[in-house]
Amino acid sequence: MNKFRLPLLILIMSLLYIFVIPTDPHAVKLLFKLIPMWLIITYAFLQAPRSKQRYYFMLLAGLFFCMLGDGLLDWFVIGLSAFLIGHLFYMTGFFSRWRFSKLRFATILPLGLYAYFIGGEIVQALIRDHNEALIVPVLLYITVISLMTWSAIMTGQTWAIIGSLLFTISDSILSWNLFVSPVTFSNVLIMTTYYTAQFCMASSIHAVVRQPAIPPSSSKSVQG
Repeated sequence: MNKFRLPLLILIMSLLYIFVIPTDPHAVKLLFKLIPMWLIITYAFLQAPRSKQRYYFMLLAGLFFCMLGDGLLDWFVIGLSAFLIGHLFYMTGFFSRWRFSKLRFATILPLGLYAYFIGGEIVQALIRDHNEALIVPVLLYITVISLMTWSAIMTGQTWAIIGSLLFTISDSILSWNLFVSPVTFSNVLIMTTYYTAQFCMASSIHAVVRQPAIPPSSSKSVQG
């Protein structure tokens, strides 16, 4: 039962933030927003393999910068930059566990089409609202999170794939609600998918490090 205590605590604190803690005072709301991430980082830390692998450190760094993004999102560009750095760390970790498959490789096409669609809608909304200064940062972020998701798919690891897809869904809802049009129950949808995504990222550490790394010379022969 001990191994379930921390995940259960993460679940309880996440639900507490989403459904119980009032919006004001803002400082208290922000504190409770960060607590699940602190617990998820602790959970990730406890997943450390005996031999500390690059994937482990990259995922920890990604979680840390995403936690900073949570705390700094009131300053949108600064928070967005922290999340972007977090995704770059995730991407580096995922590409270090590359497991080639033609099917997984081909997912770059639907991901690219989705990024093109949502990016186009957001750019139109930014132009409409005279927020042109945000176009480049937002498009850069969409590009990076799309590549992060693809790199997670290329690991072939279930936790990493689910986490990256949920992260993309969470950010899509947030962006649509913020820039394009209101989304019903947006906060609940954003935060439930977000916390679940980060927990999956942390859970992927133990699962991925058990996979033998595949040398680049032989990766093309691996099919998924």
